Amino acid sequence: MLETFFRTHAYLVENFNAPVRRALIDNIDWSHRMIAIRGPRGVGRTSILLQFAKEFFDPRTRKCLYINTNNFYFQARGIVDFAGEFVAAGGIVLLIDQAFKLHNWREQLCECYHKYPLLRIVYTTTPVEEADADDTELARLSRRYVLHGFSFREFINLQTGNEFHTFTYSNIIRDHEYIQKSILPRVQPMKYFDAYQHYGYYPFYLENTNFTEGLLKAMNSMMEVDILFNKQVELKYLSRIKKLLYLLAMSEDSIPNVSELADAISTSRATVMNYLKYLEEARLVNMVYREGESFPKKPAAVMLHDPNLMYAINAPGLNQQNIMETYLVNTLWRHHTVNRLRREGTFRIDGRTDLCVCEKNRRMKLPPETLKVVYDVEKGEQGIIPIWMFGFLY
Repeated sequence: MLETFFRTHAYLVENFNAPVRRALIDNIDWSHRMIAIRGPRGVGRTSILLQFAKEFFDPRTRKCLYINTNNFYFQARGIVDFAGEFVAAGGIVLLIDQAFKLHNWREQLCECYHKYPLLRIVYTTTPVEEADADDTELARLSRRYVLHGFSFREFINLQTGNEFHTFTYSNIIRDHEYIQKSILPRVQPMKYFDAYQHYGYYPFYLENTNFTEGLLKAMNSMMEVDILFNKQVELKYLSRIKKLLYLLAMSEDSIPNVSELADAISTSRATVMNYLKYLEEARLVNMVYREGESFPKKPAAVMLHDPNLMYAINAPGLNQQNIMETYLVNTLWRHHTVNRLRREGTFRIDGRTDLCVCEKNRRMKLPPETLKVVYDVEKGEQGIIPIWMFGFLY
């Protein structure tokens, strides 16, 4: 049986071609014995495993092996004995895709860790986890990393052949006029910005398939598999979660009315809040709070996770202001605290900097310390930062 998996591994690695090398590969300590790569569907979890295998191991040595738990063999047999056969054959790195689909997967991975001290395991999983996932033995054993979709920087690099590097938030706030001088002579970011909002966040747009259909399929899988399976939600409630997501996308106002949402999907306010949390974990929405507040309080805004999702659903509430606010929050939420202020389009970042998302010439009475983040210009000036720049944060 092992021979069959080696042949599949060799075929996948030899035919794998990644047009963009994900930066996460260089940030992972591959020497660790148990590595978790978490990320939503469509961002390239499988690709990063195959990319690692291709860069670091010749398939002919049979030291590294990729497996996918969708294979019925693992549903019937598990992976502990299989890992033992792999080690006995000289294997040292086992790459397990979608590990969470295995029965008692955490216990099985821990058993492998203790039973085969010379084996290194890298596994992928969804960001949707049980409430006590961080307290498990596997969480303590694992070095965990998160994979996100393409940043605007990565998208531009792919489209143009450039190799622009990242900038910190402080760099952009303080030195945006200087930074743009290193970018604008080499590329016109706005030429690619609209395309990125439509399809650039999810790497599978590079495949010769219908992107929108593929993204809708991934969104359904996030709800049907990741949320229902990991949160143990009964199937009969799936339609409520899907309807909730559509209602959020359809709304022209990102401020949620939880009572109205509860009535619309025939459930309680508390259940709506739980569903919102599940959707956030699945990277389908982002919840933005007022300063000093957090879940389970009602968020100040609920927006889809990224603009690609907004265009895929194609809801009537789609407008440029909502799209740009969604884009900004998506660039910032990973490493910064984003709070919604009461003035339309304004956010406070890390409790210090106030940003207002708007058109350059929009007349607004803003406090003097508030910076304008504008979406209708390519070149900024003092106190005005073009919004595309925040796509260079990662």
